[in-house]
Amino acid sequence: MASQPNTRPKIRTRLTDLLGIEHPILCGGLMHLADANYVAAVVNAGTMGFISALTFPDPKQLQDEIQKCRDLSGGKSFGVNLYISPRQDANDRLEKLLTVVRDENVAVVETAGGNPGPIIPFMKEAGIKVIHKVPAVRFALSAERAGVDAISLVGAECGGHPGYMMVGSMVQAADGPQKLSVPVILGGGIGHGSQLTAALAMGCDGILMGTRMLVSSELQAHKDYKQRVAEGTGLDSIVVQSKLKNHHRVLDNQTAQAVLALENQGKETYEDYTHLLNGKLAKEAYTSGNTDQGLLDYGQSACFANAIESVETIITQFMDEAFTAKGRILKLDF
Repeated sequence: MASQPNTRPKIRTRLTDLLGIEHPILCGGLMHLADANYVAAVVNAGTMGFISALTFPDPKQLQDEIQKCRDLSGGKSFGVNLYISPRQDANDRLEKLLTVVRDENVAVVETAGGNPGPIIPFMKEAGIKVIHKVPAVRFALSAERAGVDAISLVGAECGGHPGYMMVGSMVQAADGPQKLSVPVILGGGIGHGSQLTAALAMGCDGILMGTRMLVSSELQAHKDYKQRVAEGTGLDSIVVQSKLKNHHRVLDNQTAQAVLALENQGKETYEDYTHLLNGKLAKEAYTSGNTDQGLLDYGQSACFANAIESVETIITQFMDEAFTAKGRILKLDF
C-alpha cells in the first residue's frame, strides 16, 4: 500500500529552515533521560531533540547511542546536548565526547552552562550547528558574538537552571528578538501550543520544551515518576541553590527541602551541599520512581503535562493548540 502524504500543518520559520524540521519546536536534552529512544521519537514527530551527552560519559556509549538513534529515526537529523560545566573535571570528560559528536556527523548541538566559544570553531569546522541555551539576553549577546547559529532563551519558569536573574519568559520573548540577529527560541514554562503562537508574534523563531515532555511514553523513566509529573501542577516546584548563585528549579521533595534548609542556615560553600547535589540521586529516582529523592528538574509547565502519552500525541496536540490560537487572533478586530 502506498504511504499516505504527510498532511500535518506546518509553520515555517528561520528555525525550521536552519534545522530542516517540520515544526519550530526543540525538545531539550534531559540529563539521565534523553536517550536514543526518546530523541528518535521527537525527531520522527517533526521536531528536534538532543541526546544528553553526559548521560553517556563513556565515548563508546555515546557513539552507540547516536548510531541507535540514527537507525530509529530513519536517518533523520538529530542533536546532542553538551553541558559546559564550571568544573574542569567534567569538561575533561566533555572533550572526549566532542570527538564522537564530530566523527558521527551529528547535525546540531545544544550547548548550555558555560561559554561555548572555545568549542565553536571545532563544531563549525565539522559543519555542526550550535544552539546555545542562556537565561538572559546579556549572555545571548555574548554567545551571538562567539558565532552560535541560534539562541535558546529560557525564562524563570523553566525546570533546571533559570539563571540567577530570574527573568520571566514573557519578557525574554519580547526582548530577545529585538536585540539578537540569530534565531531566538523561547523556553521556560512552555507546554501549550498557544504559547508558540504568542512567541512567534513577539518575534521568536520557535520554542523549547523540557518539563512538558517528561510524561512521554518513550522516555526511559519509571511510570511512577511520570505519574507524579502528570499529577503535578507546576506550583509544586521550588528554586534551590540560590546561595550558590546556581538557581535550580526542581520538584519540591525531601532532597530539595534539605538543600533549602542548609541555605536557610546560611551555608554558602559547595562542599556543604555535595551529598545532596549528587546526580546519582536523581538518576536513581528516574529508575526507581521514588520522587522523594534527588534534585529533579521540574518546571511550571508541568500544569500542561496531565497524562502519559506518546511524543507524537503530545506534539500533534501542541500544534493543534497553536493553530487554534492563530485562528482566534485572526478573528479579532485589530
